[in-house]
Formats: sequence, C-alpha cells, structure tokens
Amino acid sequence: MSNRDYIDAYLARMGAVLDDLPRPQIDAAIDLLYEAWGSGKAVYLAGNGGSASTASHFACDLAKWTLCEGKPRFRVLALTDNMPLFSALMNDEGPDSVYAGQVEAWIGEGDVLVLISVHGGSGEGNAGAWSGNLLKALQVARDRGARTLGLSGFDGGALKRLADVCIVVPVDSTPQVESFHLALQHLICDRLRQRIAAA
Repeated sequence: MSNRDYIDAYLARMGAVLDDLPRPQIDAAIDLLYEAWGSGKAVYLAGNGGSASTASHFACDLAKWTLCEGKPRFRVLALTDNMPLFSALMNDEGPDSVYAGQVEAWIGEGDVLVLISVHGGSGEGNAGAWSGNLLKALQVARDRGARTLGLSGFDGGALKRLADVCIVVPVDSTPQVESFHLALQHLICDRLRQRIAAA
C-alpha cells in the first residue's frame, strides 16, 4: 500500500465516523457542563496516556476559551496536572488511587467528573485492567453525588455503562478515537462559550 492509499483510507474512515458520532450524547454533555457552570459547581477531568493530555487541554479550554466578560468563570481542574501528588499517590497507595485520591478530597454534590478513555475501561495490558484508576474515581464521584461525563471509543466499555453521559466515538482505532476526543472537547467548549455569552 502506498502512503497515498493509506492516507485516503485513514481519512475516509474518519469521515464515516464523523457521520456516526452520537449527537444526543454530545448535546447532553454540553447541557451537563452548562448546568455545572450556571450553578457554580466544579469540573474535574482525568485520563491516561494521550487522554491525559486531552484532559489537560479540555480543562484549559473550559477555563479560558469559555471566558466571557462579566460572566462567572468555570471552576475547573485537570487531575492529571499535579505530578508530585499523582506520583505520591501512585507510590504510596497504588495506581488505582491516583485520581480517586484527589476526587475524595475535592469533589462534592453536583460537581462534574469528566473521564476520558479510548477503551472506556474495557480490556487489559501488561499492568492489568485498563483505566481502573478512572473507574475507581467514577465510583467515588457517584458516591459523593457528583455527575459523570465520559468520552470513550471502541464499544464504550464500562464508561458507557456507568457514566451519566458518555460520548462514544464508534471506531476501533486509538489514534482516531483520541483525535475525535480532542475535536469534541473543542466543539463542546465553543458551544459553551456561545451559551455563556448569551446568558
């Protein structure tokens, strides 16, 4: 296969996925975050690997891109960004604690926990089950009365079953799922900016 053939096939697959993105779940995600903003609730975000960088980017855009003069700001924190705390929790409490340990300290009723995972917590690798740290944090959030939003791919995994709202990118390709997650967070933040400006 030539580079051109690969490029054409890759982009054609992305085009097909674009048509199949679940619009009702994207709509619900926007409403969920808008409600959190309107009631002054906090938003926390987490992910692993490439999804950790998407969580950080999403937090940045919620804090900055949605900013409108004279309007309250989003109260938002990416749980991926404090590496001293992250590594201390991993070292002392184990890998499943790195997000739950933070959520336990901060999250409250009505807050939102956004979890980003390519596989949604299904499958396993050399270190055991994937995304166990995200699922443990999700359970803590639910126990505290917080809302949960998942961004997943493949078949959605546990996030699809457990999150209050879950946007599943319907493709079995890690690079493409991660690309769509980034595009989706941009879409969500851009719409939130419009709604906040009009509020």
